[in-house]
Amino acid sequence: MNPENPVALSSEQSSSTFKRSLGLLDATMIVAGSMIGSGIFIVSADITRNVGSAGWLLVIWLITGLLTLTAAVSYGELSAMFPKAGGQYIYLKEAFNPLVGFLYGWSFFAVIQTGSIAAVGVAFSKFSAYIFPFLSEKNILLNVGLFKISAAQLTSILMVSFLTYINTRGVKEGKTIQTVLTLIKIIALFGLIIFGFTLAAKKEIWEANWKTGFSFFQFDGISSFPYSNMAFMGAIAASMVGSLFSSDSWNNVTFIAGEIKRPERNIGLSLFLGTLIVTATYFLCNVMYLSVLSLQEIATAENDRVGMVASQHIFGEIGTIVIAVFLMISTFGCDNGLILSGARVYYSMAKDGLFFKQVAQLNKNGVPEKALWIQCFWASILCLSGRYGELLDYVIFAVLIFYILTIIGIFRLRITRPDLPRPYKAFGYPILPLIYIVSASIICISLLIYKPSYTLPGLIIVLLGIPAYYLFLGKKK
Repeated sequence: MNPENPVALSSEQSSSTFKRSLGLLDATMIVAGSMIGSGIFIVSADITRNVGSAGWLLVIWLITGLLTLTAAVSYGELSAMFPKAGGQYIYLKEAFNPLVGFLYGWSFFAVIQTGSIAAVGVAFSKFSAYIFPFLSEKNILLNVGLFKISAAQLTSILMVSFLTYINTRGVKEGKTIQTVLTLIKIIALFGLIIFGFTLAAKKEIWEANWKTGFSFFQFDGISSFPYSNMAFMGAIAASMVGSLFSSDSWNNVTFIAGEIKRPERNIGLSLFLGTLIVTATYFLCNVMYLSVLSLQEIATAENDRVGMVASQHIFGEIGTIVIAVFLMISTFGCDNGLILSGARVYYSMAKDGLFFKQVAQLNKNGVPEKALWIQCFWASILCLSGRYGELLDYVIFAVLIFYILTIIGIFRLRITRPDLPRPYKAFGYPILPLIYIVSASIICISLLIYKPSYTLPGLIIVLLGIPAYYLFLGKKK
């Protein structure tokens, strides 16, 4: 430690003040709670239009779940090797170099995490409008030329700000909200599935949905059209954009490794348990949809809100209120998990001199308050921009690339740093990690070929991080 460098001194002191107050249940609830938002109630409509059959709808969700589980158990090795705040940013920096780590952190701050926070926040407002109509995005509060602020945008900003404030009070406050709300929404989601099977499932609907079996068609809600040549690869890749985002954010628990008890054990175990719970729940939810709704109803659900239509079939007119309340709880808890964990990445970057140096500080409650507020500020800007949805579509390619690089990092570290302690080793190594790398690469290549609108803007966002890296590096020197 250099006593003449106050920034270095502050950083080292700060790193020693994180409080390990999160147990296995808390960590598992952060994994599951950050994953479960509103996606499971929406994206099945788009998947059905792309694949055209019940069989492929379930296959897409099954592939997504298996990929997520494989990545999660692979991350367990890295989390046990580097049990400190920053998670994936640290893994990429250690496995490759600081630039690769920074490009992830840059993309993470620019849109991956903040865009997710904004999108989930506005989703909370939209579902709240079912109960409180004045919160609708159609209720324009300010209209100045091209700039408009709706009640939904303002509500989302207030929610994000409130959760940010709660998390500045200490990690225990944030974990309490996360654990309680996640348990509630898991129980409620299983309740919806059970009620769906017992109250609204019809044998004739199930059989009609399976008449096409595992055929592969483009479905517009009225008729089906076979794909030509290899276009089905593009359809699969496009279908998985939604399902992958619905199953994303499982890695958020790695960002708060510095606050988890026995991180070498609990992070890997929480990644497995959390992703397994969500994967099983998502799959069963789609089986329930196919038991309650026809393929046409799934594909043509208003605003793609399949969950809302299913709830109306199950509970009648009150179904809209039931699902709206559930989604308010779900999105509120999801945003809390994203807010709590995301700030730790910027804190770790700042400690390395690759972000604003003021962010490399913890407040008296042992949390990175300035990192939390800068995250809140940028997420609020994205809420106002109305472009967060497009930005999230753009970065799915980049997200997959960083996941692939991180798992390649397991192989690289085994070669370059074999003597590092590995309390936990990646399950199924090298077969399962290799399967993930190959599978995710095929999806990326398909997106690059068939859906360049998803990939090129995302690459531009990532590459803009290169000059930013050298700018921070120059300031550091």
